Amino acid sequence: MHDHEHVAGLYETIHRRRDVRDQFTGEAVRPEVLERVLAAAHAAPSVGLSQPWDFVVIDDPAVKLAFWHHVQEERHDFAATLEPARADLFASISIDGVRESSLSLVVTYDRDRGAPGVLGRHSIDDAGLYSVCLAIENLWLAATAQNWGVGWVSFYREEFVRRLLGIPEALRPVAWLCVGPVSALERVPDLERHGWRSRRALSDVVHHNRWGRPCPLVSGHISGAG
Repeated sequence: MHDHEHVAGLYETIHRRRDVRDQFTGEAVRPEVLERVLAAAHAAPSVGLSQPWDFVVIDDPAVKLAFWHHVQEERHDFAATLEPARADLFASISIDGVRESSLSLVVTYDRDRGAPGVLGRHSIDDAGLYSVCLAIENLWLAATAQNWGVGWVSFYREEFVRRLLGIPEALRPVAWLCVGPVSALERVPDLERHGWRSRRALSDVVHHNRWGRPCPLVSGHISGAG
C-alpha cells in the first residue's frame, strides 16, 4: 500500500468510528483479532511511560447480565432528572450493548503505576488518566479497522464494577466497553440521529493565539464525533 493510501485509510477509520449500541451481531470474536486490538491499546503513549492501564476481558454471560441490570437502574435514575419531553426522547435511545455484544472490556487506571516520581505528572496529576483515555482511543480505532464496533457504557457506579470484577480498591474502572463484530456502523452518530445533540463545526472549537479568536487556517467544514 502506498503512503497516501495509508493516510487515507487512517482518516477513513477515524471518521467511520462510532459509539455502537444496536448493531452488535454477537458473533464470536477471533482470539488473534482481539489480541491485535489489545496490543494496539497497549501501544498508546503514556505519561512517564507509566502504562497505567489494565484490561479485563469479560465473556461470562452472568457477569454481563449483572452489569446490565445495574446499568438499567442508573438509566432510570438519570431519566428521573429530565424534563418530560427530554425523558421521552431519552426513552427511545439505546445506552448500551452489554447483552448483544460478543464481549466486554473494562479498562482500569492504576495511579500508582510507575510511582513515585512519574515523569511528566508532577504538575498535572490527571496526566495518568489522560494516558488511559489514549489507550481506549487506540483500542477503538483498531477495532474499527477490524470492522468491529465499540460502545462505551458510562451508566455505572465505579464501586459496583470494582465489586463485580474484584478490581483492587486503588484502581479506577475508567471504561466499560462493549466490543465485537457489527452488522454495520452508522454514518451519523446515534445521538445526532435521535435529535439529542448536534455536532459542532470545527471552526466553533478552534481558536487562534487567544481564546475566542477565529482561526483563519481552519474552514470548519469538517466535523465528527459520536
